[in-house]
Amino acid sequence: MEHRNRTGLFALVVVGVAVASGAAFFAGKSTIAAEPVQQQAGLTAEDIGPLVREYLLANPELIEEVQQVLQAKRDAESQKLALAAIDQNRDAIFNAPEDMIIGNPNGDITLVEFFDYNCGFCKRAMEDVVRIIEADSNVRVVLKEFPILGPDSLAAHQVSMAFRKLAPEQYGDYHMALLGADVRATEALAIELATEYGVEEEALRAGMTDPAIEDSIRKAYTLADALGISGTPSFVLGDETVFGAVGSDALLAKIDNMRQCQSTVC
Repeated sequence: MEHRNRTGLFALVVVGVAVASGAAFFAGKSTIAAEPVQQQAGLTAEDIGPLVREYLLANPELIEEVQQVLQAKRDAESQKLALAAIDQNRDAIFNAPEDMIIGNPNGDITLVEFFDYNCGFCKRAMEDVVRIIEADSNVRVVLKEFPILGPDSLAAHQVSMAFRKLAPEQYGDYHMALLGADVRATEALAIELATEYGVEEEALRAGMTDPAIEDSIRKAYTLADALGISGTPSFVLGDETVFGAVGSDALLAKIDNMRQCQSTVC
């Protein structure tokens, strides 16, 4: 009975301490800066580890709850850092001359997407972007070529960027065809698709050596690092970064909210 009472006593005070230093408990290091709590409960440091373990095993949902709170805290910290990075790099993010724009080039809302041609989730996000453009004719979409999935991706992006300079009016369709392909995007595939749009392979290969392509990709890497972007797809919308293929509904809701905030105080 005494043991049960002691466990209950620590339900409100020890669990919070335990989560903060749980690694130390389970490693056998039961040192906590909470001597008053220990003294009031009449427990030694050696008592705490087993009690915490017993309580958490009996209430494992607490671990999930704490993980959710921790993730929310980390997300908030990431957004804070991203906001500072957006403020410092606004033109490079939203108005870089080397980036391609689809949708309405004069739209009142700009959605920036970092993508890789071999990213499966980017293929899903491509459909979301199409839905957004169809649902909202006043959205401007900036595409950031961000090849991070190996040499094939890098080569495919180099071909794509060369194609864009040679046939900018066809780039939107070409981009959708290459990203929407159901096979791995490689240099060979990218060139094959480009020739179907009337661009000669010789011209593409010459264009791929343009130093501006390497410079543009390097800038995308630098921006992504500043924004805390390490995967694709990732989006920038206003003062917010959005990670992953969250779906067209979620992005449209953020776009609507941003538009409302432009006319009112949020």
